[in-house]
Amino acid sequence: MVQTPTQTAIPAFQKTLGQPLSKTPISTLQINLGKKCNLACTHCHVEAGPKRTEALSPEICAQLIQLIRTFPQIQTVDLTGGAPEMHDGFRQLVAAARETGKDVIVRSNLTIFFVPGYEDLPTYFAENQVRVVASLPCYLEDNVDRQRGAGVYQDSIAALQRLNALGYGRDPALVLDLVYNPPVPRNQDFSLTPNQANLEQDYKAYLARHFQIQFNHLFTITNLPIGRVKNYLQAHALYKPYLSFLAAHHNGTTVPNLMCRSQLSVDYEGNIFDCDFNQMEALPARTPDGQPVTVRHLLEAESLDVIETVATKPYCYGCTAGSGSSCGGALS
Repeated sequence: MVQTPTQTAIPAFQKTLGQPLSKTPISTLQINLGKKCNLACTHCHVEAGPKRTEALSPEICAQLIQLIRTFPQIQTVDLTGGAPEMHDGFRQLVAAARETGKDVIVRSNLTIFFVPGYEDLPTYFAENQVRVVASLPCYLEDNVDRQRGAGVYQDSIAALQRLNALGYGRDPALVLDLVYNPPVPRNQDFSLTPNQANLEQDYKAYLARHFQIQFNHLFTITNLPIGRVKNYLQAHALYKPYLSFLAAHHNGTTVPNLMCRSQLSVDYEGNIFDCDFNQMEALPARTPDGQPVTVRHLLEAESLDVIETVATKPYCYGCTAGSGSSCGGALS
């Protein structure tokens, strides 16, 4: 008898690997500044929105700046949210990272450029050579507005054109990347994300032909069953079938490149997680003796490498299914 997804047991992620998932030396510090955002996208695992109030405190911001300045091994400071640009501390963290020679990534929804008080962001990004990773879940208008809200596509196009005018996508020092998110599954006809290289060419051809837009890379990111995606799947009896689908398409060649191995994810309260997904599921990173890790802990230990193994759950299969998925796109 062929098992349907609902009948298939989901093996523990660590059991599939055959061993714990080990950390490697930390090179990326990803900071979630808070959950306030001018949008409320259907695929948002952070469940961010205009009414959210969770935000980075001045105390934690100061600790993070100290962390950035203390550890040369941090190569990249990756700022996310919510809309990270809306939170106090955003520009201080950019300044600290750039002053210490680190790359800075901002994960922007683009539409923030048109919110009063944030109109200078494109120029600010260019002046500080911030790498912009921008959500554009499709190159077609209807699909984008369905996922992110009416009018978001046209605002995103205008924002990309503004970045292009400043040199983004053309100047090697001004990198502009786009992010593809598939639609949230509506039934058990699940599919993996498309081939990243092929889809990138489709995006580039369409956006150049219709809007004269240029960008550097496209990242394809799988929707993990977390946040609003999880809520929808559970409400429609799709949660376990989707997890089974992801587990059935596990690709072991992606494991060495998993982002959780070489990064620390920090929440607005200063708690440390292996990745943004674990952060949203309240699954903290721990030391070998079981102690949860905080920014203060790292500063006192004078080390970023106090975590030996990554905390895993079945949703981790979302990062290893097919070609893999990470904040930097496909893994293999």
